[in-house]
Amino acid sequence: MALELHSHPFASFCQKVLIALYENETPFEAHLVDLGNEKSRAAFYALWPVGKMPLLRDTARSRVVVETSIIIEYLAQFYPGKVQLLPADAALALETRMQDRFYDLYVSEPMQKIVGDRLRPKDQRDAFGVNAARAQLRTSYAIIEKQMAGRTWAAGEAFTMADCSAAPALFYSAWVEPFAEGFPNVARYFDRLQARPSFARVVEEARPFRHFFPQA
Repeated sequence: MALELHSHPFASFCQKVLIALYENETPFEAHLVDLGNEKSRAAFYALWPVGKMPLLRDTARSRVVVETSIIIEYLAQFYPGKVQLLPADAALALETRMQDRFYDLYVSEPMQKIVGDRLRPKDQRDAFGVNAARAQLRTSYAIIEKQMAGRTWAAGEAFTMADCSAAPALFYSAWVEPFAEGFPNVARYFDRLQARPSFARVVEEARPFRHFFPQA
C-alpha cells in the first residue's frame, strides 16, 4: 500500500488527518506510534527527528510529508477523492486555509496548553499560562459563535479541511473549557461534526485510550 500514516488515534492532530482520509475512503496503512515505547519512538524519530505526529509516508512517490494541513493538501493533490477538502475556488480555498489555521492555533493550541499543564508535577504547573489559555478559548468560542450563525461548516456550506481541524479541536476543548451553554451556535456546529461519519469513526477508534486523558 502506497500510503502509511504514522500516528496515534487519541492525538487530536492525528485525528484531523484521519478524518480527511476517511472522508475520501483513501486506502492507507496505519502505523501506531507509541512514544512511551523505546522501539516505536526510535523508529518514528528515524523518519522525523522533530518527533511530532502525524507523519504521512508515500512509498509510491518516495515522499515523507509532515504537518497536518500540508498532509491534507498533499492528499488533495495526489490522492483526490469525492470530497473536495480544499475548494478549487481561490477565495474559498483561502477562507478554508484561514479557518484551518484558526482552529489549529486558537482552539487546539490553548487546549493542549491546559492538558499539558495537568501532566506536569504540581510544583511545576503554570496557573498563569492556563488562565491565559482558557481566556483564549473563550475568545475563540465567541468568534466561532458569530461565524456559525450564518454557516453550516467552518468555511461555508461545504465540509472542508477546516472542519477536519475543528472537529478534534472542539472535542477536546469541550472537556477542558465547556461551551455548550454559553455558545449555542458552537454547540450546534459541534453536533453536526459529531454526526459526520468520518469523525464518529475517529471518536470510536480513540475510545479505548480515553483513560490517558488527564483529569482536572
